[in-house]
Amino acid sequence: VQLQASGGGSVQTGEYLRLSCAASGFNLQFSAVAWYRQAPGNQREFVARINNSGGTRYGESVKGRFTISRDNTKATVYLQMNSLEPEDTAVYYCNAEPGPSGVSRNVWGQGTQVTVSS
Repeated sequence: VQLQASGGGSVQTGEYLRLSCAASGFNLQFSAVAWYRQAPGNQREFVARINNSGGTRYGESVKGRFTISRDNTKATVYLQMNSLEPEDTAVYYCNAEPGPSGVSRNVWGQGTQVTVSS
């Protein structure tokens, strides 16, 4: 049971990245999945969440710029990040939440680094 986060990199202000969170060992379609991020010296911050019905929620700092989506056929959740800012620099983690029909415990990906330079 694991999540594999990928897609991070180094970009400049205003550019975009798409992060992927691929599941293995469990059926992702029954789990809500969230993205969090953590910058050095800061607490982990909520970024976005998508439930198993496709409903979404976003942190205030990314609303209008980031879009979370899922492709259950590929067991993958995506985070499209547009108009990136230096303040978005962080390690991004995905998390599958436990639920009655999904995974039985919180499952975290290993993190992927996003660096935005001005």
